[in-house]
Amino acid sequence: MAYLQTPFSFQVTSRHALTKPPITSSSHLSPTKPSKWIRDFGSKSLSLALSGAITFGFSLAVLAAKEGVNKPELLPKEFSPVIDVAGFLSDGQEKRLAQEIDDIEKDTGFKLRVLAQNYPDTPGLAIKDFWQVDDRTIVFVADPTFGNILNFNVGASVDLDIPRSFWSRLAGKYGNMFYWKEKGEDASIEAAVMAISDCLKEPVGPNNCSEVK
Repeated sequence: MAYLQTPFSFQVTSRHALTKPPITSSSHLSPTKPSKWIRDFGSKSLSLALSGAITFGFSLAVLAAKEGVNKPELLPKEFSPVIDVAGFLSDGQEKRLAQEIDDIEKDTGFKLRVLAQNYPDTPGLAIKDFWQVDDRTIVFVADPTFGNILNFNVGASVDLDIPRSFWSRLAGKYGNMFYWKEKGEDASIEAAVMAISDCLKEPVGPNNCSEVK
């Protein structure tokens, strides 16, 4: 996602990626138009994905293909804001990220959730209920399948405070293939979480989240 454009307009709620895997996606959740959720990706999504474009809509990023993957057996038995089914993170890294995510929620009221996967090995649709995804939730799916490892789906309330361009800049900086292949998938994930944390904690204003730290 080098500077990424937004091919789709923001709509609220479950849409695109639970049906077809984009490369990087950012969205906003809404309870309306679930059928468009399945329709909007089409052939467009793959070409945009391959070019590093960012897409919007509650897709939960690369969670499922056309048929809709739903594998609750891949979910942990106990709640965790970080789920690593791909093995990118060490136990220590998972704990540090979980603590940072807990601090974000306490400080801002926003919920960050991180799923590391290698499609098609993904819990898919099951993640929605497990995490109780709502309009204050950011779902961050780390999946290198199509090149850019950073995929975001952003709740409507988050979208009111965070510029949409932040997500594309973030993916462009830490999600590109050159970065994660050199530094490692874990480094991309950790850097993205810290950048999101810094952004969410900034005072809301015309210049908030203007830089990806």
